[in-house]
Amino acid sequence: MENPKMKELRAKSMRLPLVPGVYIMKNGKGEVIYIGKAKVLKNRVSQYFGSQNNHSTKVRRMVENVRDFDYILCGSEFEALILECSLIKQNMPKYNILLKDDKGYRYVKITNEEWRRIKYVKQKQEEDAKYIGPYLSGFVVSESVDAALKIFKLPDCNRTFPSTGPNVRPCLRYYIGQCSAPCCGKISLEDYNAAVDEAIEFLKGEVKRGGTKEYVELLEVRMEHYAENLEFERAAEMRDRINAIRRMSEKQKVILTGSDTEDVFSLAREDDRICFNVLRINDGRLSSSETYFTELDESLENTRAEMLKRYYTVHGDVPSKIILDGPAADDELIEQWLTEMAGKKCRLVVPQKGRQLELSQMSKNNAYEKLAQTHKRSKADTAVIELGELLGLSSPPEFIESYDISHTAGADAVGGMVVFKNGVPYKDSYRKFTIKEAVGGDDYGSMEEVLDRRFSHYFKDLEELKEKADAEGKDLEELLENAKGFARLPDLILMDGGLGQVHSAQKILRKYDLDIPIFGMVKDSKHRTRAIAHDGGEISISQARKVFALVTGIQDEVHRYAIGFHHQKHSKGARKSVLTDIPGIGPKKSEILWKEFKTLDAIKRADIADLAAVPGISNADAVNIKKVLHYN
Repeated sequence: MENPKMKELRAKSMRLPLVPGVYIMKNGKGEVIYIGKAKVLKNRVSQYFGSQNNHSTKVRRMVENVRDFDYILCGSEFEALILECSLIKQNMPKYNILLKDDKGYRYVKITNEEWRRIKYVKQKQEEDAKYIGPYLSGFVVSESVDAALKIFKLPDCNRTFPSTGPNVRPCLRYYIGQCSAPCCGKISLEDYNAAVDEAIEFLKGEVKRGGTKEYVELLEVRMEHYAENLEFERAAEMRDRINAIRRMSEKQKVILTGSDTEDVFSLAREDDRICFNVLRINDGRLSSSETYFTELDESLENTRAEMLKRYYTVHGDVPSKIILDGPAADDELIEQWLTEMAGKKCRLVVPQKGRQLELSQMSKNNAYEKLAQTHKRSKADTAVIELGELLGLSSPPEFIESYDISHTAGADAVGGMVVFKNGVPYKDSYRKFTIKEAVGGDDYGSMEEVLDRRFSHYFKDLEELKEKADAEGKDLEELLENAKGFARLPDLILMDGGLGQVHSAQKILRKYDLDIPIFGMVKDSKHRTRAIAHDGGEISISQARKVFALVTGIQDEVHRYAIGFHHQKHSKGARKSVLTDIPGIGPKKSEILWKEFKTLDAIKRADIADLAAVPGISNADAVNIKKVLHYN
């Protein structure tokens, strides 16, 4: 739908000054639907109201709904960034990234009753209860509440307190030191509520970065104070709480050595849909894993930048190091903004190797897993999406073709073509090629011959499908979607080999004026898949677990298929040569004998009369066969 006010909006944007500022897009009701910042207002805003071809789906939808815009001039781009974040937080515009996670907000609930309870809840339910939050990470809240109940020996059951009756007994948690058993009167109301207050104090620190460490230090001061005042029972209580907190911390997954504190951002993309995963690491331990869904904002660089700004506007808890899986737009401005917010130097890092790259890949795997779950996709689908992003394709490659050449010292050369559809073998479209023109083990020439025949068949098969569509009144796209073999072009070609094979394939594609992405699959010295080759060098896939498994599977399958066909031809040729070396037995008589007796052993066991009884085999032939095979 074209915006009826496009010309008017473009004219207005062309009158904007060439200075930094913030622009505010509004719909027909005057509602703010998007807020952005610009280094040069005129240049940035006018881009929205020009050609829509280069915009993402999200931006095009936003532009369709814009009926007016306001702007605020700023002294610098950095001032514009700060104002942008503040205005977005106030207005929550529809088309800005608003951190909609896969679960929603979470709260710590403290009930309003005589014996108060602490619970983890997904939303506010009771008006008279008290809540701590909201928090974006359900993982942190649930783990923290569970830890608090155990450390402070608070109940997690639905019993009433105190229970009455002669048969009321404490549950197992009391006997293992994780509950004070208020149901049985094992603790007074005063001491119970004091423990609840302590637990609340603990939770307020626990859900913040570094909270556990700070709280332990506070308990150690209290323990020393009680010990100095000879309050040994209270000191022992503090000691037990400290030990309990440390035991809980030790159960967390240790992923770093030392005391690293950092956040890791990675994204998974399917078309314009984006899933972000954020790993929060505190003192070398994974403290939370959060997932958010959004849409592509013009580019991946812009989307990362928007995500960072929205995330830390909400959280405000900035580490000294933030690991990204790729570049972010305005990275220097964002670093400056985060540094001022944190009161300490903050760096954005895009790792190329080592521990930080492993963390980034762990986060990316989580993002792809969540994206797959929302679409109920299989692991193979997820790997295809990840492969498409890794290779810089515009969309995931639904159909992947792979080729390999096999021969023995140049003899019996064959080619194999395998097809993977949505990440799994599509055997109905596998094809075999006998090399007819290339000779002497010329792998490059053989590959060119195979691809030349493959794509010449494509144009013939396509014409046949067009005629079928016209004759039967069917949709050509639907016929192509279900076509097998040569009639459908692949979305990606993977060659078993390096750049030499890639260049051979590119030569044939240029001949037929076809634009299909081509990459090579490179193996190491131990014949294991190592990387993907392209004109710019090699792309390592060792860290991308799902992509590595997919590419390895494709390479192994095309090699198996090609070498299997080669062995079949080679053994067939070998068995024919055994007979054709016999005087008087040519290819035609050899074929008759194989068809009659099936195996070489059966031919050897046959006597002269049996051999001569075969149509086309004379008595002289039978004598020669028996004489030669008797000594072989």
